[in-house]
Amino acid sequence: MLDRVTDLHHARADGDPTGPAPLPALARDTTAERPWPVRLLSEKIRDYVARMSPVWVEGQVVEHTYRGRSGMQFLTLRDTDVEASLPVHMLTRAFDGIARKPESGDHVVVQAKPEFWVKTGRMSMRATAIRQVGVGELLARVDQLRRVLAAEGLFDAERKRPLPFLPAVVGLVCGRESKAEHDVVVNARARWPRVRFEIREVAVQGMNAVREVSAAIAELDARPDVDVLVVARGGGSVEDLLPFSNEALVRVAAGCTTPLVSAIGHETDAPLLDLVADYRASTPTDAAKRIVPDVAEERARLTQTRQRMRAAVRARVDREQHGLDALRSRPVLAHPQTVVDVREREVGQHVRHARHLLDAALLRASGEVGRLGAQVRALSPASTLERGYAVVQRADGQVVRAAGDVTAGDALRVRLADGTLEAEVRATSAEASVA
Repeated sequence: MLDRVTDLHHARADGDPTGPAPLPALARDTTAERPWPVRLLSEKIRDYVARMSPVWVEGQVVEHTYRGRSGMQFLTLRDTDVEASLPVHMLTRAFDGIARKPESGDHVVVQAKPEFWVKTGRMSMRATAIRQVGVGELLARVDQLRRVLAAEGLFDAERKRPLPFLPAVVGLVCGRESKAEHDVVVNARARWPRVRFEIREVAVQGMNAVREVSAAIAELDARPDVDVLVVARGGGSVEDLLPFSNEALVRVAAGCTTPLVSAIGHETDAPLLDLVADYRASTPTDAAKRIVPDVAEERARLTQTRQRMRAAVRARVDREQHGLDALRSRPVLAHPQTVVDVREREVGQHVRHARHLLDAALLRASGEVGRLGAQVRALSPASTLERGYAVVQRADGQVVRAAGDVTAGDALRVRLADGTLEAEVRATSAEASVA
């Protein structure tokens, strides 16, 4: 075909006006007026792909059934993290060195060279060798991913959210008609009959498990009425549980805002989903016991709590009553007037002592007053008057001490020991007389 196109180019170059217009040699030179025909593009793609070297490719086997009598085997390799797949064909003898023929869901590595089919426009991989990825290698990859996610802090305890005490709606992601679904629903409703479930039945193993489980988790997490999520699956082989250690699924679980419970496999199984979940249940039954309380246990607990409270109150009342009885048995409370009597006697003694002290003080004071009175009387002019002397005063009360203090005609008052006399000065000489 390319030779014919080349001949057409040469014919036009030789000046043959009847030949067709030359086609662009490069894709960037094509236009709407000068396009490539489909055959030319397909052939160029085939030639480009044919220049590629053989490559080792890893993927998950899907859509494959081994046919020993056929000389050619056909299968599809799918990427385990994203939606991407490639068809692969190989000779049957390429399977001779493999102990177990690959089945759908197995991880394999093939050495293949890409091929492009011009007639159908289909890309395919022609494999010359195939190897199965062993369980040890898969576990080593899971362990490496675990260390990477742990370094990012996805497994830290600080990220764990507490589970609600009594969820109204539980989101359950499980296999279709699985035993895990039965264990979770039956045991949860036996413990709390009013609990409601939003169940999403998905593939929990195989090539679609990661995509379906991730989508179900994201959907239930977006619902505001769902209080807690449970991802449940029964036990299985290491290969069966690999989807729950897939990085994409683990990151979806880590991004949940709703508390998430992982109930994958048995006690000994430990997929990475267990580490990123807010609670790791050993079995689906254990998950049911953890997400809802047991109504019978709660009622018994309430009864026990009431009994303990009643016993505590009774013990407190009895202890206080005993204390009151002890106080009342004391003499001071048995005969409270005893305290009053003692105080009454003390008050009587103090009153008598005070009276004695007061009488003694009054007696001393009375004697002192008598003594001072005698001294005052002895110094008083009255005592002088009693001996026959008199005190002469003028009308203004001034005491007359000398004759020159008065003049003739002045009125005088003469004070005697007993009574007073009114007098008038007749003369002021020594010989003058007083009327």
